[in-house]
Amino acid sequence: MVPYWRLSAYYFFYFAFIGAFSPYFTLYLKSLQFSAWDIGVLMSLMQVMRVLAPNLWGWLADRLGAKTPIVRGAALMSLLGFSCFFFVQTFSGFFFGMVLLAFFWSAALPLVEALTFTHLGAQASRYGAIRLWGSVGFVAAVLGLGWLLDRLPLSTTLWVSLGLLGGILACALALPEKREARHETDRLPIGDILRRREVKALFIACFFMAAAHGALYVFYSIHLVSRGYGTTVVGLLWTLGVVAEIAVFLYLPRLLHVYSLRVILLFSFACAVARFLMIGWGVEWLAVVLIAQLLHAATFGAYHAAAVAAVNRWFGGRHQARGQALYGSVSFGAGGMVGGLLSGWSWDVAGPELTFTLGSIFAFTGMIILWRGWLPEHP
Repeated sequence: MVPYWRLSAYYFFYFAFIGAFSPYFTLYLKSLQFSAWDIGVLMSLMQVMRVLAPNLWGWLADRLGAKTPIVRGAALMSLLGFSCFFFVQTFSGFFFGMVLLAFFWSAALPLVEALTFTHLGAQASRYGAIRLWGSVGFVAAVLGLGWLLDRLPLSTTLWVSLGLLGGILACALALPEKREARHETDRLPIGDILRRREVKALFIACFFMAAAHGALYVFYSIHLVSRGYGTTVVGLLWTLGVVAEIAVFLYLPRLLHVYSLRVILLFSFACAVARFLMIGWGVEWLAVVLIAQLLHAATFGAYHAAAVAAVNRWFGGRHQARGQALYGSVSFGAGGMVGGLLSGWSWDVAGPELTFTLGSIFAFTGMIILWRGWLPEHP
C-alpha cells in the first residue's frame, strides 16, 4: 500500500514553507534595509547548500539503507536554524542562520522524492497526484500570508514560516521507510550512468533552467511591489502560477502517455524563454503578467515532473537517492546559486528588465543543450 496521505502531507508542508519563505522573506529583508546584493547573497545560500549537502545526505542514505532518519533529523535542525532569525538583525547573523537552515533543509527533498518513487514502484505515474499537494500547500501559504501582510507587520513572515517548519517535522516523523527493490543499474558504478550523453545533457540543461529562475525567486515580489502591486495581489499572482502547476500534475499521466519526457522538457524550456522576457518587459500590463504566471505550469510543473521521472528511470535501485541528490545539487543548487547571485548583481547594475532577460538567455541555452545532447531515440 502506498502511504498516499502521509507522503502528500509532507509535500504540503514542505512547499507551504517555500510559499511563505520565498515570496515574502525577501520583503522582510528589504524592510531591514539590506541591499539587493545582500538579499541575493543570503537567498543564494539555500542554493549553495544544495550544491554541497545533498550528495552527502544521498550517499549517507544509500550507505545506511534508510532515508527517514535523515529526513527527520534534517527537519528538526532546519527548525532550529530558522529560529535564529528571531534574534538577529545584522547581515552576519542572518548569514549564519541561513547556512544552518540551508545545510539541513537541502537534505530533505531529494530523499523524500526517492522515497516516494520507491513506495510507488511500478505506479510511478501517480507521482503527480502526490506532488500536487505540495502545490496546494504553496498556494495556501502564499495566499494566506499575502493577506496577513496587508494587515500585519512583515515580521509575521517569521512566525508563519516557523509554524510550517513544525508541520514538516511532524510529517517527517510519520513517514514510513521502504527499501528499494533490486534494479538493473545496481551493478553499474554511478559514474557509468553519469557519463551517458543524455544524462549529462539533462543535468547541464537543468543547471541553466534553475539559473533562469534565479531572479524570479529572489526579486519577483520586489519587482511587482515596486511597480505598485499590493502584497495581496502578489500572493494571487504566485497562486495563479501554482494553480496552473497543479493542473499539470493532475494531467501528467496522460501527458506521459502521449509525449516523451524529452519533448515535455524541450517545450518547458521554450516557455521559460518567453516567460522571463514577459516578466522583465511587460510588468506594467496585468494581462502580460497573468500569462507569464500561467506559463509556470510548464516552466516548473511539467519541467520538474519530467526531470525527476527521467532521473528515477536512469538512477534506480541503490543509486536512486544519489541520483535525485545530484539532480537537486546541479539544478536547484548550482544553477539556483548562480542565478541568484547574478540577479543580485545585475538588479542594481542593469535593472529588472535586463535581469529577467538574462534569465531568458539561460533558459534558451539549456534548451539548446538538451536538444543537442538528448537524442530522440533515448526514451
